[in-house]
Amino acid sequence: MATTVSQPKNRKEIFGHPAGLFILFFTEMWERFSYYGMRGILVLYIATSATAIDPGLGWSNKDAIWLYGWYTMLVYVASIPGGWIADKFLGQKKTVLFGGLLLCFGHGILAIPQDWAFFTGLILIILGVGGLKPNISTMVGGLYQEGDIRRDSGFTIFYIGINIGAFLASITVGFVAYYYGWHYGFGLAGIGMLIGQIVFVWGQKFLKGVGEFSGGESASEAEKLARKKPLSKIEKDRVVVLLISFLIVIVFWGAFEQAGGLMNLYTDSKVDRTVGLSWLEEIPAAVFQSLNAGYIIIFGTVVGSFWIWWKKKGRESSSLFKMAVGTIIMGLGFVFMMFASKEASAEAFGKAAMFWIFLAYLFHTIGELCTSPVSLSFITKLAPLKYASIMMGVYFAATGFGNRLAGSIGSSSQLEPFQGEMIVSKQEILPFISKDSMKIRNQEKKIVTIYDYPINEDKNFSIKAEVFAENDQVIYKEINSGTTLNNLFELSQKPDANTDELLETLKEDGITASNPYHARLVFEKDKDKAQNLENKGDGKDYGVSFVLEEDQSAQEYATFMWLTIFTVAFGLLLIVFLKKLKKLTHGAEDHEHEIKDNEPFELADPDINN
Repeated sequence: MATTVSQPKNRKEIFGHPAGLFILFFTEMWERFSYYGMRGILVLYIATSATAIDPGLGWSNKDAIWLYGWYTMLVYVASIPGGWIADKFLGQKKTVLFGGLLLCFGHGILAIPQDWAFFTGLILIILGVGGLKPNISTMVGGLYQEGDIRRDSGFTIFYIGINIGAFLASITVGFVAYYYGWHYGFGLAGIGMLIGQIVFVWGQKFLKGVGEFSGGESASEAEKLARKKPLSKIEKDRVVVLLISFLIVIVFWGAFEQAGGLMNLYTDSKVDRTVGLSWLEEIPAAVFQSLNAGYIIIFGTVVGSFWIWWKKKGRESSSLFKMAVGTIIMGLGFVFMMFASKEASAEAFGKAAMFWIFLAYLFHTIGELCTSPVSLSFITKLAPLKYASIMMGVYFAATGFGNRLAGSIGSSSQLEPFQGEMIVSKQEILPFISKDSMKIRNQEKKIVTIYDYPINEDKNFSIKAEVFAENDQVIYKEINSGTTLNNLFELSQKPDANTDELLETLKEDGITASNPYHARLVFEKDKDKAQNLENKGDGKDYGVSFVLEEDQSAQEYATFMWLTIFTVAFGLLLIVFLKKLKKLTHGAEDHEHEIKDNEPFELADPDINN
């Protein structure tokens, strides 16, 4: 006998779906507003110079993507204890409530411009998302009866809510951070989370019977028995196929989540974002994170309706098939990043057109719509009732491992910069730099715009140079004047600096004065020295770092190419083994149809065909 979850009869419906769906829709929308708003500026903040007018952490691109990968992994891995706590102690509804409170505190602390606040905020957000994310998704499945064909479309509607929040956040938080500062952006994300928490508390009347703790005294005898009973053969097979589907999730998100790391930094540095408007010279890189969410809002119901139509035609439309197709489509999006990389590297310090980014995100989004909401629904169809939340937690943990994989891939695409220090006085470096408009804080702590040499304000500056090998020596020449720059700085001589690597690379590639490589020599004031206002503008304590533009472009191109090859091949392999995998579901998706009645139902029927 299958264990059922009782729901109130004659529940209120909106647009053909339970009203509770829209409470969860708006709660998740604002939670995702906070998460994606913060995520959109996270890597940019970490990689921004610590001596900028709105300082970041001053980490390298490589290290910024590394931290991003670990953070996004832990956010989702925390879903495992979050699901376990819901299953064993609190129930989904209360765990969502407590997770939301932690998120409010976490995002609020991020608004404080201190290093301790940044890392404390990240920890609280990790714990908060772990409590909220898996359980609110499980509650969506709890709104629908077994076999209800509306379940997938309900998850698609829920997914649209996620992306409305992400779309609004990427634009508003991106612009606020760009014009007012990083921590104002973090603060705006926190306000969004607070709104989501208020919506969830207000909407409890529409969620009666959904997400309640079924392991305590209030549980029915049938529910208690179901939790004690060992898994049947069919339930075990379904758990196996779920675990296999989690491998798909890891691969998918390992490629897709380049959006917040590698593609975010690539858009910032190598995409022409100028628009030439009087009020907006260029689009902030973080705003491009809204493309994915915007496309989902536009195409979400279209893709969901297509799969319903496709199934009614009697064609292959299992969740595993959709996930395989989605992985292939998403992978093809990186072809456009390959084109962007080729265009940007066609000339020294070149940039790619914006439309490549638009096309890449379009394919990524269509792939996501075929994979992510479907995988959420798939779990609610196959997960045994006693492990409903923890299986959702494992799914989000797999998403986390995918994010960590994305961080590793993105980090490996960034070359370790060569580093050294400036060895000349300010007067000797001035001929190689020019005055520029810059924002500074005056004596009254107000931000004002001035026109001066960056070195006079302890700001960063860069020199574009040709780099080549000549007479067993690395030669640097200013790209326009041809003036030799070797006397301006010297590379680090530390044992781990690999200073001979540069010369060896140039020799191996046959780089000479007639076909030089190029580098942007970035001069940055030491963070601690820059805090000493008595020595402001003395031109001392400047470090130098650079990568070879041609090597960096080749590394990024190779990363985009292998992402394409692997994801497409992986998706095709899944289709080859589709029939064998479907057998393990024991017909869990074979009898889906439209259901309008409000009857007791279950997350999965372990006794079907038994």
